[in-house]
Amino acid sequence: MISEAQFQKELDLIIANAIREDVGDGDHSSLACIPDSATGKAKLLVKDEGIIAGVVFAKQVFQYIDPELQVDELITDGSSVKYGDIVFYVEGNSQSILKAERLVLNAMQRMSAIATKTKQYVDLLTGTGTKILDTRKTTPGIRALEKWAVKIGGGENHRFALYDMIMLKDNHIDFAGGITKAIQKTQQYLKENKKDLKIIVEARNLNEVEEILQSKGVYRILLDNFNYEDTRKAVKMIGDQCLTESSGGINEDTIRKYAECGVDYISSGALTHSVHNMDLSLKAV
Repeated sequence: MISEAQFQKELDLIIANAIREDVGDGDHSSLACIPDSATGKAKLLVKDEGIIAGVVFAKQVFQYIDPELQVDELITDGSSVKYGDIVFYVEGNSQSILKAERLVLNAMQRMSAIATKTKQYVDLLTGTGTKILDTRKTTPGIRALEKWAVKIGGGENHRFALYDMIMLKDNHIDFAGGITKAIQKTQQYLKENKKDLKIIVEARNLNEVEEILQSKGVYRILLDNFNYEDTRKAVKMIGDQCLTESSGGINEDTIRKYAECGVDYISSGALTHSVHNMDLSLKAV
């Protein structure tokens, strides 16, 4: 996984690029009718229900726009919210508040939706010992926010990107000439380049699981689109040789059954690619 410093760098880039995209050479609507000396106060109002996420990020946005803005946080990231709740107040220069408004709302609406869906999946796994993972199926440019939201919702992050973990999927295996060759070439590559990266290998059937187990040094086997019966067989075959992960179209109706097969992890792209934004508003008070 990436370091905290790397993660913060991603957040800084997101903020800078979003403000560049949204503000350009100026927020002319505010500049036209609000004196630059005017001050005001606004509240972040919840018009939905679920898990709030993005409060800490909102503070970073306000700080980036105007270090003089003051945020009074009433509800923290990861808390359950309902219609009518006020998450925070922000006070200071009125033009600065308006300049930050859309980025704060866009980010928090998206992050809260992801955190809410993640919490639903986490609750469905209660008592099984299986953990929920996100994937790289994220919105280009804001992956750090979406993966952060998964963590806020109680889930865990898979690899952040292509550079922080090896994941040999079906296409890698086919292009490399088979599972064993793909693993051997990967281990040689890591040795030659002095890289310490964990290796996950995808299996499409029980025969492939058996072949993967013949190679040492595999961190986790991904059981892709296995049915329940084969998942149980695979878990038994693998034992404690490495960790196990189920993936492939798993949803609210099936996630518990896959967990009960004994896998360590379940990964779901739906956490980030199939959510409906939480309804939030920033209103002057």
